[in-house]
Amino acid sequence: MTTPTWYRWDGPDLLLALHIQPGARRDELVGPHGDRFKIRITALPVDGKANTHLIRFLADAFGVTTGAVELLAGSAGREKRLRIRAPRRLPDLIPAPPGM
Repeated sequence: MTTPTWYRWDGPDLLLALHIQPGARRDELVGPHGDRFKIRITALPVDGKANTHLIRFLADAFGVTTGAVELLAGSAGREKRLRIRAPRRLPDLIPAPPGM
């Protein structure tokens, strides 16, 4: 079985490649979307509100503070890369890093 390309572990940190659908009816982790993971969020992409909302949503989903979620690339587009420092919770699709 091959490892999905939309996530990888960097020590205790999780790096994610995401495809974001803003303006959705509800916030949700959808699933793999090509080489990215699709997430729907209710916020509209206006004045950085979608990025702020996404960071809050991911912080809650992974059990970390908003300061532990860092937007690495894609601030102005739907394709984004993020780092989540030492996540405390993981969705079923992401296995724990080796040794944990």
